[in-house]
Amino acid sequence: MGAGHDLDMLTLVVTVSPAPRLQHIETEYAEIVQLCSIAQSVAEVSAHLNLPLAVTKILVGDLIAEGMLNFRAPASSDSYNDIAGIGDLNILQAVLDGIRKL
Repeated sequence: MGAGHDLDMLTLVVTVSPAPRLQHIETEYAEIVQLCSIAQSVAEVSAHLNLPLAVTKILVGDLIAEGMLNFRAPASSDSYNDIAGIGDLNILQAVLDGIRKL
C-alpha cells in the first residue's frame, strides 16, 4: 500500500515534529500533514478529507515513507481489554464520537 505500510483504518498517524519540507504539491498531502498535528486514525483522516479509505491509506503511506508522519498500529487483540470485548467497544465509541464531530 502506498509506501509498503500495512495500514489499518484504526492505525494512528501523527505529524513528526518538526515536520520536514513537503515534497508533494497536491493539496491533500498538505491537508493530511496539518490535520495530523494531533494524532488521528486513518479512518478519521479519510472522513475529514471526504476521501475513500483506500485512497487515504495510499496518501498516508506516502507521507510515512517521506518521514512526514509517524504511525502506530492499532492495539493488539491480545490485551485483556480486547479479550473481554471492552477495547472493541471503546474503539467503536471513539469512532462514533469522531463522526458526530464532523
